[in-house]
Amino acid sequence: QIKLPPMMEIITAEQLMEYLGDYILDAKPKEISEIQRLNYEQNMSDAMAILHKLQTGLDVNVKFTGVRVFEYTPECIVFDLLDIPLYHGWLVDPQVADIVKAVGNCSYNQLVEKIISCKQSENSELVSEGFVAEQFLNNTATQLTYHGLCELTSAVQEGELCVFFRNNHFSTMTKYKGQLYLLVTDQGFLTEEKVVWESLHNVDGDGNFCDSEFHLRPPSDPETVYRGQQDQIDQDYLMALSLQQEQQNQEINWEQIPEGISDLELAKKLQEEEDRRASQYYQEQEQAAAQVQVRKDGAGFISHVIFPTQQVQGAASPASTRQSGSNERKRKEPREKEREKEKNSCVLL
Repeated sequence: QIKLPPMMEIITAEQLMEYLGDYILDAKPKEISEIQRLNYEQNMSDAMAILHKLQTGLDVNVKFTGVRVFEYTPECIVFDLLDIPLYHGWLVDPQVADIVKAVGNCSYNQLVEKIISCKQSENSELVSEGFVAEQFLNNTATQLTYHGLCELTSAVQEGELCVFFRNNHFSTMTKYKGQLYLLVTDQGFLTEEKVVWESLHNVDGDGNFCDSEFHLRPPSDPETVYRGQQDQIDQDYLMALSLQQEQQNQEINWEQIPEGISDLELAKKLQEEEDRRASQYYQEQEQAAAQVQVRKDGAGFISHVIFPTQQVQGAASPASTRQSGSNERKRKEPREKEREKEKNSCVLL
């Protein structure tokens, strides 16, 4: 829904938050009742208050009964307003009765509190129930079960883009030809241009890597990846040196720039300086290409006309100032002849 400028290759977190905020404001329903409007405005206010947390992480509390069942918190409002499905796969297998009884309808936080309470109880049945619940959390430490994986595969629609929560992280997930894929964002794959998606087909995290067309694309061996990373580091270092040299040559007075200036304002200042330099460069080019230069005296009248290759009425060009005195004497005779011509001629106005 959000359109970025076509030439934009990098976007800062602050800029992205601005785009998201503007979209939430523009997506406000038009024809709704007064109660619905007030409810939407309250949700919008709550979402704006926690929007900055998207840069660091949101707190969500899963429930073990469904792939889209979370405890409703202000953090979840963002996904609702942006109409982005949020999934998880940490489910209890309904065929295991003792775990179903121990976990019940608890959220993760509630289950942790229940385990602590059961351990301190003198009721042996509650102690046993707490032990079963604790074993469930320990055995599913990857926060994904096979029952949850089956439910995910059934719930996610073909081609749907959604968010998958696991191991306290959010991942972009989609479904292609019945198979779930997660977007690869680990920095270790920074130089792996062909690795885009990783299949989600087991709970151990051992997926297959694919390119943007979902064709199998195994990553390079660690040594190749290391060399690629070193090459990238070297290129970044050279680029940094080049940028540093350019900054030293710029005429911006960095001491006059106030502290705490935003990236957008700084970019505008840099762009203004670049535009000024470009304008100055083109002006110099136009002046160099001009065949005639006109000087005006203090009253605004033309006093001299200077041609790049010759001189008229004694006007001196930069090249003539370096010539010897003998050349100056040679010019006197033509000037006297010109004065004699002027006595015998008239000027048409």
